[in-house]
Amino acid sequence: MFSPWRLRDETPVLQGRRIVLRAPQPRDYQAWYEARRSSIAFLKPFEPRWTEADLAPRVFSERLRRGREEARAGTDFGFMLFLGASEDAPLVGGITLSNIRRRAAQCVTLGYWMAASHAGQGLMSEAVGLVLPFCFDTLALHRVHAAILPHNQPSRRVLEKNGFREEGYAENYLQIDGRWADHVLFGLTRERYEARLMPPARFAV
Repeated sequence: MFSPWRLRDETPVLQGRRIVLRAPQPRDYQAWYEARRSSIAFLKPFEPRWTEADLAPRVFSERLRRGREEARAGTDFGFMLFLGASEDAPLVGGITLSNIRRRAAQCVTLGYWMAASHAGQGLMSEAVGLVLPFCFDTLALHRVHAAILPHNQPSRRVLEKNGFREEGYAENYLQIDGRWADHVLFGLTRERYEARLMPPARFAV
């Protein structure tokens, strides 16, 4: 039988002040199940439709297999978000970097979710800030895209805190909870990302 964890994991471990981002492991299934299951009502208005069946062990195993193949191909990277670096640190969310395009585009799409129990604590803002150097420095991309529902103010704050700018409005852009929904489009370019890292200029007086 094929074991997804036999593939070499190309997804890095990213450690921040309060959090750690890393690829999912087989041992993470129960924590992932509990975080997703306990947050159904919280996540439902913002995600494609899913049910209890989508939390089955075989689904998680398939996610691991596909995720490692995509990371090896350099097209997608999936991170789980943990509160702390210890072995028993709680899993509180996730970040995906998907549809990486090379050649003239050099871009990636950013997505994320947060468990209801840890929402509103600034953890996702920190997580997005942690993954951006991987996008721009390691992957050498030029642009990061994100799309949010118009009424999702917490997600808007996450993006704006990390330098993203609103760039447009897409009608019936993604299917959310079984219905096509409009989205606000955001983007962050390498130029804006690097400008935020530069110290303010000092002038002699």
